[in-house]
Amino acid sequence: MAKIIELFNHKGGVSKTTTTFHIAWKLSQQNKKVLLVDGDPQCNLTGMFLGEAFDEYYENDSTKLMNIKDAVSMAFSGRPQPITAIDCPAHIKNSNLFIIPGHMDLSEYDSSLSLALNSNNAIVTLQNLPGAFYELIQKCCEKYGIEYVFIDMNPGLSAINQTFFIYADAFIVPTNPDPFSVMALKTLKKILPKWKKWAIQGRELFADSSYPLPVCDMKLIGVIIQRFNVRNHKAAQPYIGKIEEIKNCIEGDFSEELAKNDMIFDIDCLIQNGLITNRTLGEIPEFGALIQKANEAMLPVFALTKADMGTVGNVYDSMEEKRKLFDEIYDTIVKVIMELV
Repeated sequence: MAKIIELFNHKGGVSKTTTTFHIAWKLSQQNKKVLLVDGDPQCNLTGMFLGEAFDEYYENDSTKLMNIKDAVSMAFSGRPQPITAIDCPAHIKNSNLFIIPGHMDLSEYDSSLSLALNSNNAIVTLQNLPGAFYELIQKCCEKYGIEYVFIDMNPGLSAINQTFFIYADAFIVPTNPDPFSVMALKTLKKILPKWKKWAIQGRELFADSSYPLPVCDMKLIGVIIQRFNVRNHKAAQPYIGKIEEIKNCIEGDFSEELAKNDMIFDIDCLIQNGLITNRTLGEIPEFGALIQKANEAMLPVFALTKADMGTVGNVYDSMEEKRKLFDEIYDTIVKVIMELV
């Protein structure tokens, strides 16, 4: 059965979507079939994936209903029709990477899901909703032989995000070194255990529904700190303090609170093997000029070639040095995922 991994933080501006795309791509390079699920109504992940074919996808009669909202509409409209796999697009440059495209109106389902999550299954017409997206994901995994799934969510604590979170075998918290990141972590350490407790109860409440909830561990792998400037190959001075504050929070109260609810992986063996030194999986600085080149090429930054970069001389040397750095960082993150999940 495919493993579901999520990068989640209700704080915006942490490069969650970009990082999800990069990790999924790196994992697919290990000869793993990976499915991306765009659960964010902004559809940024879908746009990144489809590139110039984005508009055509939603306008073409043969594909416009092949998305996360329309694929589960029968459950939300009460139609007696089972959820089935859709035709998931494969990336034009990566045959191991697939996507369930997003939909800008996905948030229409939020109120119904909220009722379902809080009704204790007292409202029969809502009993199939919490497990509907999971059913779709599993059907698509079976169709394409998927081994890993990454769900991209919007920044928020909505019912839809709670629903996606309770499908997770593992999760990573992306952050950036600004004053609000530690505040966000303090909120998450309270909210995420509540969501897990609901999931454990929900498995019994919705056991007889057409789409029962999965038994998932929802365990923290670690944190990624990103979106900061570098000087002399180190984080610039204004960011150092916040980076340390995030690390201390993760290693302290955040991990302790999750551990009380069996929501954290044991990483001692990975530390002993020298793969990582703590729960900070990677410190990823700003991509700079590489991100524009990557978007144009529909690639992650570490997969860019010299031709993709379109530069020579010292400019190319500088970009190539950064590309190699990002390649090493994401390689480490994926090794950790494959060891733990």
